[in-house]
Amino acid sequence: MLDRLQPRPGARSKPKRVGRGPGSGWNKNAGRGVKGQGHRSPGREVPFHFEGGQMPLARRLPKRGFHSRNRKEYQIVNLEALAAFGDGASVDAAALALRGLIRAKGGDVKLLAEGAAPKNLTIKVKKASAAARQKVEAAGGSVEVG
Repeated sequence: MLDRLQPRPGARSKPKRVGRGPGSGWNKNAGRGVKGQGHRSPGREVPFHFEGGQMPLARRLPKRGFHSRNRKEYQIVNLEALAAFGDGASVDAAALALRGLIRAKGGDVKLLAEGAAPKNLTIKVKKASAAARQKVEAAGGSVEVG
């Protein structure tokens, strides 16, 4: 059965054979027209963004700002969000992802000091602001960074 499979008639066309003389059906100029830049030998002599001498789009538009290639993106978690864990809990990235406070594969977590800290929390994050660390330690908890 599989050995008899073939495309429907007319579904596949023969490849365009250009530059093979007038008998190929593409005339002497092979469908490239007469003279001009597009007529010359290598398929494209100019870069794709060349606009024929007109000021290119990349140079007409204003340039703004700087984007570092080495920028590190952190997922932000505020102290007020940790109230869901209750007192004395241990919080890490896996626990935060389980509660839906961060994306599971979103990268490293940074703790910020918005809101009040629950009591006796042990928090393991990649980074923490100084104010967040003070609030957690004032509430009897600890922050492990790294």
